[in-house]
Amino acid sequence: MNKINFQTINSQNKFNPNKVDFYSLKNKNKICDLDISTFNTYEAKYTTLQRTTLVEFLKDKLPNNLIQYNKKVNKVSSQNEIIDLTFEGNSSAECDFLIISDGVFSSTKSLIANKDIKPKYFKSLAIRATIDQKNLKHINNSNISLFLGSNFHSVIYPVNKGNEFNFIGILRKNLSENEIKNSSLFKDENFISSILLDLSHQIDQNILNNLKNIKCFPIFTSEEIYHPKQKNIFLIGDAFFALPPTFAQGASQAIEVAFELYKNFQNGSNEFTNTRIKRTKIINKKSKLNHFAFHLSNPFMVFTRDLLMKYLVKNKKFINSYLGKVYKN
Repeated sequence: MNKINFQTINSQNKFNPNKVDFYSLKNKNKICDLDISTFNTYEAKYTTLQRTTLVEFLKDKLPNNLIQYNKKVNKVSSQNEIIDLTFEGNSSAECDFLIISDGVFSSTKSLIANKDIKPKYFKSLAIRATIDQKNLKHINNSNISLFLGSNFHSVIYPVNKGNEFNFIGILRKNLSENEIKNSSLFKDENFISSILLDLSHQIDQNILNNLKNIKCFPIFTSEEIYHPKQKNIFLIGDAFFALPPTFAQGASQAIEVAFELYKNFQNGSNEFTNTRIKRTKIINKKSKLNHFAFHLSNPFMVFTRDLLMKYLVKNKKFINSYLGKVYKN
């Protein structure tokens, strides 16, 4: 990111936490902490910031007329290594390379695969909100706070130096097919209130009462990796493979993949997709393991997990193996 002057973002609009503090939602005690500053260098540090701040920074680096909005691809064809795109409204374009990055419900991926590829509901809901520092008690506001509960975990972290924090919660939740398809359900105040009521049995009431800008949405993940046959078509981001959101890797992975693809073009290499498949499989396994471990409810398993965590977070060899392959390589 520093290659495009990420360091020039106003220091007040970002934050550099040093640790992740793990807490038990059941007994409200701190389990352990993980020093993430070990992955930092002088120029590159683990950074948290608002999504809007990051998006605006990236958009400002592009020419004003480069992005065309409200364009839907209806057809993709290729001949002699030239790709023809037909958009809704019958406008068209030719390109040498096609990079598909239209999200977890990528319609363009289905077009090039000649089949309907749909993600699978991960049997979990995400709750996203903001909260002011003054409403946070008994945590270190300079760190990331990760709370482990029964079939639920949440994370609270600073996004700037203006005392604003993000709240993200992941709740296991079975939904019917009709509920999953009903996108308006997740904006319904009664539904959101019912979810907050579920959380009130685990989360500090002071936190729940002071959450702002609350949004709720179902989590979808990919079932398999699709590898395009055409060598000049690439998928990145959730269009390539949607991962469970339990490794704090969403934005960083998307940016990393885009940079890898750029280097692939620069070096004339053909290893991008194979390398990305291997790395995605590693992160997917670890994300699912995290989701399982963070949501334990059996008292004996919770006790065992907490003991293991206290040991493993101080084991440099394990940390470099488990996290280093995600945040370093």
